[in-house]
Amino acid sequence: MDVSGILSYLAGFVIMAGIYAVFALGLNVHWGFTGLFNIGIAGFFALGAYTTALLTTQPPDPQLFEDFKFGGNWSGLPFLDLGVDLWFFLGLGAAAAVCGIIALLIGYVTLRLRDDYLAIATLGIAETVRLLFLNEKWLANGSKGLYRIPKFLGEWVSPEHYDYLYLVVVLVILVLLSLAVERAVKSPWGRVLRAIREDEVAAEASGKDVFTFKLQAFILGAVIMGVGGALFAHNVRFLSPLTFDPLLATFIIWAMLMVGGAGNNLGAILGAFIVWGIWTGTQFLPGVFSDPNFRFFMIGVLIVAVILVRPGGILGEERRVARAGDT
Repeated sequence: MDVSGILSYLAGFVIMAGIYAVFALGLNVHWGFTGLFNIGIAGFFALGAYTTALLTTQPPDPQLFEDFKFGGNWSGLPFLDLGVDLWFFLGLGAAAAVCGIIALLIGYVTLRLRDDYLAIATLGIAETVRLLFLNEKWLANGSKGLYRIPKFLGEWVSPEHYDYLYLVVVLVILVLLSLAVERAVKSPWGRVLRAIREDEVAAEASGKDVFTFKLQAFILGAVIMGVGGALFAHNVRFLSPLTFDPLLATFIIWAMLMVGGAGNNLGAILGAFIVWGIWTGTQFLPGVFSDPNFRFFMIGVLIVAVILVRPGGILGEERRVARAGDT
């Protein structure tokens, strides 16, 4: 038994599951706590991934950006002489900022819509983002995609040990984001979000600026998704528009949240690991069971089973019911 191979596989599994857990946290802010039906996750996924890739690699058309030297060619900046790859953190911050700005613009227009209208709008915007990267070759090399995206501290860590380093990076970021979201949703701001989710009209009648709170939640969730996109890009090190197909970049994340439990951050993380385990585990099954379409079937069966047994998800949200005499 090749123990090192098994450990390497497990490290890669946890890295991808952790990255998808970041997306599930972002979706939890949108849907689980605020009730925003966003099925355009792929758009923020792509924006976060491409932002960090474009900042840390050579531009596809050097003539277009001849006045700006990206990545290692930007040799005039003094911090590049340090022993830390600050471009990685710059990429994460830029991905979060770009997604936040785009979410502000999108949310200002779409958040006045409700339910299925908001879903259709976000789906259309996500497809627009994907088609933009596909057809505008000058921007991100079109269908050929971007490759050789740098590793975090890749020059300082041997290839056989790199996955373990990146595993720590992903888990640390996941824990920090989870703690930040948990703190936010337990604050008075988070209680307003839940009030909006339960009854938007009642929340507005109580004097709350519903649109502003929804916009803030939409931006926060998009920022988290942008960080997830950046982590994904530096892990797979290759991006193409096909990567952000709605099935792989939206449906599977919704499945993770539904299985784990909307409105519960630990549930979102657990759902990500369970669904990703099914997605990757089926490749070891024989014959037709290893077919990618069978993976979608298994995830669908899992969703139905969870809905029948625990409609709120495995670790659904704990709802406190006030009773007479409670203080």
